[in-house]
Amino acid sequence: MTTIADFEKDLYLFLLNIAKNNPTAYEWLARLPTWLSDIKNKSRYAHAPYYTSAIAKLPKVHPVAVNLTDKVAIRLGDDWQMGEYKKTMALLKTLMPWRKGPFFIGSDDKLIHIDTEWRSDWKWERVASHLNLVGKRVLDVGGGSGYHGFRMLGAQAKSIVVIDPSCLFYHQFMAIKHFVGSCDVHYVPVGLEVLPAGGWFDVVFSMGVLYHRSSPFEHLERLKAQLCHGGTLVLETLVVDGDEHTALVPFERYAMMNNVYFLPSVPALTKWLGKMGFVDIRCVDVNVTDTNEQRATKWMDYQSLTDFLDKDDKTLTVEGYPAPKRAVMIAKKP
Repeated sequence: MTTIADFEKDLYLFLLNIAKNNPTAYEWLARLPTWLSDIKNKSRYAHAPYYTSAIAKLPKVHPVAVNLTDKVAIRLGDDWQMGEYKKTMALLKTLMPWRKGPFFIGSDDKLIHIDTEWRSDWKWERVASHLNLVGKRVLDVGGGSGYHGFRMLGAQAKSIVVIDPSCLFYHQFMAIKHFVGSCDVHYVPVGLEVLPAGGWFDVVFSMGVLYHRSSPFEHLERLKAQLCHGGTLVLETLVVDGDEHTALVPFERYAMMNNVYFLPSVPALTKWLGKMGFVDIRCVDVNVTDTNEQRATKWMDYQSLTDFLDKDDKTLTVEGYPAPKRAVMIAKKP
């Protein structure tokens, strides 16, 4: 299959095509060489050469079927031998921890099941039923390993750009795409704050990001700047119960995370989105995260949700705050 360099070339060509009708894409193209070199720079990310080497060593096998519709599963052909299976398993293990998934590579007794910390397929099922992505250009902010990006392609989106500044997640994405093959799911390894305004995305996803931002309104404004007029924002974030004036600001940590700033109520979040100029705002799902959806596995063997909850009262975090509850909001840019 193709290499990281080939996929990065695909990204260049994709942006060049976008730029024909959207000149702002030229700003992306101007910065892209720096972004792509930085994510593989050993002085910035000590493990970057190791990750890149792992991708380069993945066997050159050929998928006979790729299912992105109800899972991310790549069935391989007759060239997928036991030796290749064991080699691939070992290489993918070097890219741990795997947080967003799951992924399935191979079949039968040579099936690799990357059992990630998050059952991201459950989150996707809660979101996808409220959207029509057919023929849409999509931006996935903070997309991690790209799991949801692949599922968006399975939902017949025209193209998907995943952004996330993590060196590990970038290489995890490249590992999965190695088996999926060339497709219109691309990865730009930066955070939203450094991304030039696009204005050419039909749908922008921000799932699990807002509460990590010390200025949530700046984040909402940047999301809005990436949308075309009439475009759709899909926002998933931690929430608490309360009225339009309620927002929890954890003093130090929340669920052992030290970078959590604001957990609004759904009515407050609705007001925030309205204040930022979004319209047709609706909450389509509220879900309490449980330890079946987020847990330690053989592919993410660090602490997980069960360690972040009060041992005697699972409705509370270890700090005494309400346990994680997530809402999905959908809104339009006028």
